[in-house]
Amino acid sequence: MKRLGEILGDISGVEPEVVNEAIKAGLERGDRVGEALMRSREIDEFDILKALGIQFGMEVVYALPPEINTDFTSRLPISFLKKNKMVPITTPEGSFLAINDPTLFQSVDEVRRVLGVEELKSVLCPHQAIIKAINYSYDMTLDTAEEVMQDIDEEDPERLFSEIEEVGDLLDDTSASPVIRLVNLMFSQAVRDGASDIHIEPYQNSMKIRQRLDGILYDMFSPPKHVQSSLISRVKIMAKLDIAEKRLPQDGRIELKVGNKEIDVRVSTLPTSFGERVVLRLLDKSSVLISLIDLGMPADRLEKFSKQIKSPNGIILVTGPTGSGKTTTLYAALTSINNTDINIITVEDPVEYRISGIGQVQVNPKIDLTFASGLRSIVRQDPDVILVGEIRDTETAEIAIQSALTGHLVFSTLHTNDAASAITRLRDMGIEPFLIASSINAILAQRLIRILCENCKEAYLPDKAELRKIGLNPEKMEGKKLFREVGCSKCHHTGYRGRYGIFELLLMTKELKTLVMQTSDANAIKQFAVAKNGMITLNRDGAMKVLQGQTTIEEVYRVCQA
Repeated sequence: MKRLGEILGDISGVEPEVVNEAIKAGLERGDRVGEALMRSREIDEFDILKALGIQFGMEVVYALPPEINTDFTSRLPISFLKKNKMVPITTPEGSFLAINDPTLFQSVDEVRRVLGVEELKSVLCPHQAIIKAINYSYDMTLDTAEEVMQDIDEEDPERLFSEIEEVGDLLDDTSASPVIRLVNLMFSQAVRDGASDIHIEPYQNSMKIRQRLDGILYDMFSPPKHVQSSLISRVKIMAKLDIAEKRLPQDGRIELKVGNKEIDVRVSTLPTSFGERVVLRLLDKSSVLISLIDLGMPADRLEKFSKQIKSPNGIILVTGPTGSGKTTTLYAALTSINNTDINIITVEDPVEYRISGIGQVQVNPKIDLTFASGLRSIVRQDPDVILVGEIRDTETAEIAIQSALTGHLVFSTLHTNDAASAITRLRDMGIEPFLIASSINAILAQRLIRILCENCKEAYLPDKAELRKIGLNPEKMEGKKLFREVGCSKCHHTGYRGRYGIFELLLMTKELKTLVMQTSDANAIKQFAVAKNGMITLNRDGAMKVLQGQTTIEEVYRVCQA
């Protein structure tokens, strides 16, 4: 039998000297030849699997079926399968055991014995494909909320608090406590559905758990009222909050792992008349930051915005209500200009995503580290670009403007309805018009609209009243079809799947600066920008996406309130 190193040399062209060096390094670290070569980036996992297939005379499968039989989950522990990197696959076409290491003969025999299939064929498969199939199988076989709630009773609180304080992978947790199982189910279902928030809401004789999908709240399940205290206490234990304090609001965080996803959970509790209300913000740390192109910004505005974020100085503001994607846009902007030539420092509340090569400061009011104090210190750190999470007060606004006037490029956000209103807001804070005109380069207003599910959307002829809601001319739309939501299993029966941004970009031209010096009337500034500068409003951008068949009239009207 040929050695693995020799086979790898034959199929990948790796020089024998490199293979020998890898073997030597592997022996020192306890690695195998393939692992050592992968570490040196000479080959990838597919090369190793191909070589192992030749060496052991085994078939190599590079992908596993998306739908598999999950009956094995009741007999094989998830920890055993993950440790040995193997998973049994049963489809209508047949059964086999997907493995990553063909030398684990004993583990393979154990799986065959437990499943009662002595002739179960083994095939080689990439590590990540196996882990994905394992996570899918055990996620699908979690108890439903109804099954868990049937088991819930007034259980011993000591048992609830002592079972596990540090939570690893929720799919690995086999706790017998119904409340713990319900909390785990709540998190795993929300992560699987791609929810951004979970709301635990107490009422007089009931309680409700809801999740926010694409900006809209949907019911998850309603546990019995008597479990309210135990369920909220469980969440507070996970967030390391004081479970005895039920009269004051508390904030905390939980770090979870659900399958192959690492989730950062921000926990906020609020006392109400019927018990503590809890809101959980879910941040997927394993998700990749999106680029400017992925925001959904039309090419004309993307080109102008990209030019503005490369300015040597000035202020770029992003405005919109909470949850409109302002932070995502700013992160995308910073990522696109981030390089070794410039020093970027941020002050945020909270730091939602870590960006390599950027100094990020977390606001902490308890020690008087506010946006204003943090910004004042950042300026002394010789930055080229500064991001201030939000301009909340006059002091922060003044420091941001002074920073822009002294050669820094400043990014920040404001809570206003449109771009022009940001100027009015700054005037209300007491900022002089000449400072606003001389420091601000651009203001980007944005909203997030839900995108129609491509699997189930249907065409229809809109009536005139609908078209007028978002400023479309009924005469020009005569006989033209638009699309509306239907709902199917792929979109959780909502009719929508995913979200895009709609944008309004106000560029501070010389003429507009002159107008800002004369008035702070948002309507006058907006009308001037549309008439003279050709600014596309939020409503107009939304209408364009309706005409393109990406969303509905009702959705644009909902977010823009045209």
